[in-house]
Amino acid sequence: MKNRLRVLRAERGWTQEDLGRAVGVSRQAIIALESDKHDPSLDLAFRLASTFGLKVEDLFENPHG
Repeated sequence: MKNRLRVLRAERGWTQEDLGRAVGVSRQAIIALESDKHDPSLDLAFRLASTFGLKVEDLFENPHG
């Protein structure tokens, strides 16, 4: 699932580890999300969106149009 994590994280000057710590996952999990190798759980998607002050649909692209 396409997302804006890498761009938003970079805009804030956060490392992958910083973001992972903020949402309670490992740096490796953030790497997998940013490279589209893993889709987040619904809970994680909401935690990520909340961290950036966005709605889930503004952070993740709907693959079904």
